[in-house]
Amino acid sequence: MRIVRFSPNSSAGLGSDPLFGVLNEQDQILVLRGDPIYSGIVPTESKVALADVRLLAPVIPRSKVVCVGKNYADHAAEMGSDVPKVPVIFLKPNTSVIGPNDTIQWPRMSERVDFEGELAIVISRICKDVPAEKVSDVIFGYTIANDVTARDLQKVDGQWNRAKGFDTFCPLGPWIETEFEPGSQKIITTLNGEIKQSEPLSSMNFKIPEIIQFVSSVMTLLPGDVILTGTPAGIGPMPAGAEVVVTIEGIGSLSNKVSPRAN
Repeated sequence: MRIVRFSPNSSAGLGSDPLFGVLNEQDQILVLRGDPIYSGIVPTESKVALADVRLLAPVIPRSKVVCVGKNYADHAAEMGSDVPKVPVIFLKPNTSVIGPNDTIQWPRMSERVDFEGELAIVISRICKDVPAEKVSDVIFGYTIANDVTARDLQKVDGQWNRAKGFDTFCPLGPWIETEFEPGSQKIITTLNGEIKQSEPLSSMNFKIPEIIQFVSSVMTLLPGDVILTGTPAGIGPMPAGAEVVVTIEGIGSLSNKVSPRAN
Protein backbone atom coordinates (compact mmCIF):
# COMPACT_ATOMS: atom_id res chain seq x y z
CA MET A 1 0.00 0.00 0.00
CA ARG A 2 1.36 3.40 -0.99
CA ILE A 3 0.53 6.17 1.48
CA VAL A 4 0.85 9.68 0.09
CA ARG A 5 0.59 13.10 1.67
CA PHE A 6 -0.53 15.76 -0.74
CA SER A 7 -1.81 19.24 -1.34
CA PRO A 8 -4.90 19.20 -3.61
CA ASN A 9 -5.58 21.67 -6.37
CA SER A 10 -8.34 24.14 -5.58
CA SER A 11 -10.52 22.55 -8.29
CA ALA A 12 -10.57 19.24 -6.39
CA GLY A 13 -12.98 20.62 -3.79
CA LEU A 14 -10.98 19.15 -0.91
CA GLY A 15 -9.90 22.38 0.74
CA SER A 16 -6.35 23.68 1.00
CA ASP A 17 -4.92 21.73 3.93
CA PRO A 18 -2.55 18.80 3.30
CA LEU A 19 -4.25 15.40 3.21
CA PHE A 20 -3.24 11.75 3.31
CA GLY A 21 -4.37 9.11 0.87
CA VAL A 22 -3.78 5.66 -0.60
CA LEU A 23 -2.42 5.65 -4.15
CA ASN A 24 -3.74 2.85 -6.37
CA GLU A 25 -2.36 1.37 -9.57
CA GLN A 26 -4.58 3.66 -11.65
CA ASP A 27 -2.90 6.75 -10.16
CA GLN A 28 -6.02 7.56 -8.19
CA ILE A 29 -5.72 8.66 -4.56
CA LEU A 30 -8.31 7.45 -2.06
CA VAL A 31 -8.42 10.23 0.52
CA LEU A 32 -7.96 9.19 4.15
CA ARG A 33 -9.32 10.74 7.30
CA GLY A 34 -6.50 12.01 9.50
CA ASP A 35 -2.89 10.89 9.67
CA PRO A 36 -2.74 7.10 9.13
CA ILE A 37 0.27 6.71 11.42
CA TYR A 38 -1.88 7.95 14.30
CA SER A 39 -5.43 7.21 13.13
CA GLY A 40 -4.99 4.06 11.08
CA ILE A 41 -6.21 3.63 7.51
CA VAL A 42 -9.63 5.32 7.62
CA PRO A 43 -10.90 5.91 4.05
CA THR A 44 -13.32 8.63 3.08
CA GLU A 45 -15.54 8.60 -0.02
CA SER A 46 -13.32 11.13 -1.83
CA LYS A 47 -10.91 10.33 -4.63
CA VAL A 48 -8.55 12.55 -6.59
CA ALA A 49 -6.19 11.95 -9.50
CA LEU A 50 -2.47 11.96 -8.79
CA ALA A 51 -2.07 14.44 -11.64
CA ASP A 52 -4.28 16.91 -9.78
CA VAL A 53 -2.24 17.12 -6.58
CA ARG A 54 1.20 18.16 -5.39
CA LEU A 55 2.93 15.43 -3.44
CA LEU A 56 4.46 16.45 -0.12
CA ALA A 57 6.87 14.67 2.17
CA PRO A 58 4.86 11.55 3.09
CA VAL A 59 5.68 11.99 6.77
CA ILE A 60 6.60 15.04 8.82
CA PRO A 61 8.48 13.71 11.83
CA ARG A 62 7.07 15.41 14.91
CA SER A 63 10.14 14.35 16.87
CA LYS A 64 13.30 13.36 14.98
CA VAL A 65 15.13 11.88 12.02
CA VAL A 66 17.74 9.34 13.13
CA CYS A 67 20.52 8.51 10.67
CA VAL A 68 22.95 5.61 10.45
CA GLY A 69 26.41 6.46 9.16
CA LYS A 70 28.94 4.28 7.33
CA ASN A 71 26.52 1.36 6.96
CA TYR A 72 27.91 0.19 3.60
CA ALA A 73 31.51 -1.07 3.54
CA ASP A 74 32.35 0.59 0.24
CA HIS A 75 31.04 3.95 1.44
CA ALA A 76 33.02 3.65 4.68
CA ALA A 77 36.08 2.95 2.55
CA GLU A 78 35.54 5.97 0.31
CA MET A 79 35.30 8.09 3.47
CA GLY A 80 38.61 6.65 4.69
CA SER A 81 37.04 4.63 7.50
CA ASP A 82 36.53 1.05 8.55
CA VAL A 83 33.05 -0.38 8.96
CA PRO A 84 32.01 0.41 12.56
CA LYS A 85 31.45 -2.44 15.02
CA VAL A 86 28.17 -0.90 16.20
CA PRO A 87 25.91 1.48 14.28
CA VAL A 88 27.07 5.10 14.19
CA ILE A 89 23.99 7.28 14.63
CA PHE A 90 23.29 10.99 14.43
CA LEU A 91 20.22 13.23 14.14
CA LYS A 92 18.84 15.52 11.48
CA PRO A 93 16.26 18.06 12.67
CA ASN A 94 12.69 17.56 11.50
CA THR A 95 12.91 21.07 10.00
CA SER A 96 15.28 19.66 7.36
CA VAL A 97 12.49 17.57 5.78
CA ILE A 98 11.13 18.44 2.34
CA GLY A 99 9.13 16.45 -0.19
CA PRO A 100 9.45 15.18 -3.76
CA ASN A 101 10.19 17.85 -6.36
CA ASP A 102 10.96 20.42 -3.65
CA THR A 103 14.20 22.35 -4.05
CA ILE A 104 17.30 21.67 -1.98
CA GLN A 105 18.52 25.10 -0.90
CA TRP A 106 22.27 25.62 -1.10
CA PRO A 107 23.36 27.24 2.19
CA ARG A 108 25.38 30.42 2.05
CA MET A 109 28.19 29.09 4.25
CA SER A 110 28.95 25.96 2.19
CA GLU A 111 30.83 25.47 -1.06
CA ARG A 112 30.11 21.74 -1.52
CA VAL A 113 26.73 20.06 -1.12
CA ASP A 114 26.58 16.28 -1.60
CA PHE A 115 23.84 13.72 -2.27
CA GLU A 116 23.46 10.50 -0.27
CA GLY A 117 20.62 8.23 -1.41
CA GLU A 118 19.16 6.08 1.36
CA LEU A 119 16.32 3.78 2.40
CA ALA A 120 14.24 5.29 5.21
CA ILE A 121 12.14 3.53 7.85
CA VAL A 122 8.96 5.16 9.20
CA ILE A 123 8.12 4.21 12.79
CA SER A 124 4.50 3.39 13.66
CA ARG A 125 4.30 3.65 17.45
CA ILE A 126 6.08 4.55 20.67
CA CYS A 127 8.76 1.97 21.32
CA LYS A 128 11.88 1.39 23.37
CA ASP A 129 14.31 -1.54 23.53
CA VAL A 130 12.71 -3.35 20.60
CA PRO A 131 14.05 -6.93 20.17
CA ALA A 132 15.35 -7.68 16.68
CA GLU A 133 12.68 -10.32 16.15
CA LYS A 134 9.91 -7.79 16.93
CA VAL A 135 10.92 -4.84 14.74
CA SER A 136 8.16 -5.47 12.20
CA ASP A 137 5.70 -4.53 14.96
CA VAL A 138 6.99 -0.95 15.00
CA ILE A 139 7.51 -0.30 11.28
CA PHE A 140 4.75 1.60 9.48
CA GLY A 141 6.55 1.40 6.14
CA TYR A 142 9.50 2.57 4.07
CA THR A 143 10.26 5.58 1.96
CA ILE A 144 13.26 7.08 0.14
CA ALA A 145 15.60 9.72 1.53
CA ASN A 146 18.47 11.91 0.43
CA ASP A 147 20.79 12.65 3.35
CA VAL A 148 22.04 15.93 1.89
CA THR A 149 25.40 16.96 3.37
CA ALA A 150 27.51 20.09 3.27
CA ARG A 151 30.69 18.06 2.92
CA ASP A 152 33.13 20.92 3.47
CA LEU A 153 31.46 21.86 6.74
CA GLN A 154 31.46 18.24 7.87
CA LYS A 155 35.23 18.15 7.45
CA VAL A 156 35.73 21.47 9.23
CA ASP A 157 33.48 20.68 12.19
CA GLY A 158 34.58 17.11 12.82
CA GLN A 159 30.97 16.24 13.63
CA TRP A 160 27.88 16.21 11.50
CA ASN A 161 25.10 18.32 12.96
CA ARG A 162 25.62 21.54 11.01
CA ALA A 163 26.63 19.81 7.78
CA LYS A 164 23.49 17.69 7.70
CA GLY A 165 21.01 19.88 9.54
CA PHE A 166 20.19 22.74 7.17
CA ASP A 167 16.61 23.34 6.13
CA THR A 168 15.79 21.25 3.00
CA PHE A 169 18.61 18.76 3.70
CA CYS A 170 16.31 15.76 4.18
CA PRO A 171 14.15 15.11 1.11
CA LEU A 172 11.69 12.24 1.72
CA GLY A 173 9.22 10.55 -0.61
CA PRO A 174 7.52 10.13 -2.89
CA TRP A 175 5.31 7.99 -0.62
CA ILE A 176 5.43 5.40 2.14
CA GLU A 177 5.31 1.81 0.93
CA THR A 178 3.79 -0.29 3.71
CA GLU A 179 4.36 -3.69 2.06
CA PHE A 180 8.04 -3.30 1.18
CA GLU A 181 10.46 -5.97 2.43
CA PRO A 182 14.12 -4.90 2.19
CA GLY A 183 16.30 -7.47 0.47
CA SER A 184 18.34 -7.41 -2.71
CA GLN A 185 16.52 -4.41 -4.25
CA LYS A 186 18.91 -1.83 -5.65
CA ILE A 187 19.24 1.74 -4.48
CA ILE A 188 20.24 3.92 -7.43
CA THR A 189 21.10 7.61 -7.38
CA THR A 190 21.43 9.64 -10.56
CA LEU A 191 22.76 13.17 -10.98
CA ASN A 192 21.45 14.90 -14.09
CA GLY A 193 20.63 11.45 -15.46
CA GLU A 194 24.05 9.89 -14.78
CA ILE A 195 24.18 6.94 -12.38
CA LYS A 196 26.33 7.74 -9.35
CA GLN A 197 25.22 5.15 -6.79
CA SER A 198 23.97 1.63 -7.48
CA GLU A 199 24.04 -1.10 -4.85
CA PRO A 200 21.66 -3.67 -3.38
CA LEU A 201 20.17 -2.98 0.03
CA SER A 202 21.52 -6.37 1.08
CA SER A 203 24.98 -4.76 1.19
CA MET A 204 24.05 -2.89 4.37
CA ASN A 205 26.35 -3.91 7.18
CA PHE A 206 23.65 -3.52 9.83
CA LYS A 207 20.29 -4.76 8.62
CA ILE A 208 16.90 -3.31 9.57
CA PRO A 209 16.35 -5.47 12.70
CA GLU A 210 19.79 -4.58 14.06
CA ILE A 211 19.31 -0.88 13.32
CA ILE A 212 15.96 -0.59 15.08
CA GLN A 213 17.11 -2.71 17.99
CA PHE A 214 20.19 -0.52 18.45
CA VAL A 215 18.51 2.86 17.97
CA SER A 216 15.64 1.97 20.30
CA SER A 217 18.13 0.86 22.95
CA VAL A 218 19.51 4.40 22.90
CA MET A 219 16.36 6.50 22.59
CA THR A 220 12.60 6.15 22.66
CA LEU A 221 11.13 6.16 19.16
CA LEU A 222 7.84 7.92 18.52
CA PRO A 223 5.17 7.53 15.83
CA GLY A 224 6.34 9.26 12.66
CA ASP A 225 10.02 9.14 13.55
CA VAL A 226 12.18 8.36 10.53
CA ILE A 227 15.38 6.31 10.47
CA LEU A 228 17.78 6.70 7.53
CA THR A 229 19.71 3.47 7.03
CA GLY A 230 22.93 4.69 5.40
CA THR A 231 24.20 5.34 1.89
CA PRO A 232 26.29 3.22 -0.50
CA ALA A 233 29.47 4.35 -2.24
CA GLY A 234 29.37 6.95 -4.96
CA ILE A 235 28.44 10.05 -3.00
CA GLY A 236 29.42 13.32 -4.58
CA PRO A 237 28.68 17.00 -5.07
CA MET A 238 25.49 18.35 -6.59
CA PRO A 239 26.18 21.42 -8.76
CA ALA A 240 23.84 24.36 -8.52
CA GLY A 241 20.73 23.68 -10.58
CA ALA A 242 21.38 19.92 -10.74
CA GLU A 243 18.63 17.32 -10.45
CA VAL A 244 19.23 14.33 -8.20
CA VAL A 245 16.97 11.26 -8.30
CA VAL A 246 17.09 8.43 -5.77
CA THR A 247 15.32 5.24 -6.82
CA ILE A 248 14.69 2.09 -4.80
CA GLU A 249 13.23 -0.91 -6.57
CA GLY A 250 9.81 -1.67 -5.13
CA ILE A 251 9.24 1.82 -3.75
CA GLY A 252 9.73 4.45 -6.46
CA SER A 253 11.83 7.52 -7.18
CA LEU A 254 12.51 10.69 -5.23
CA SER A 255 13.51 13.67 -7.38
CA ASN A 256 14.81 17.05 -6.22
CA LYS A 257 16.64 19.95 -7.80
CA VAL A 258 19.35 22.06 -6.22
CA SER A 259 19.04 25.81 -6.04
CA PRO A 260 21.80 28.17 -7.17
CA ARG A 261 24.44 28.68 -4.50
CA ALA A 262 23.44 31.42 -2.05
CA ASN A 263 25.62 34.52 -2.14
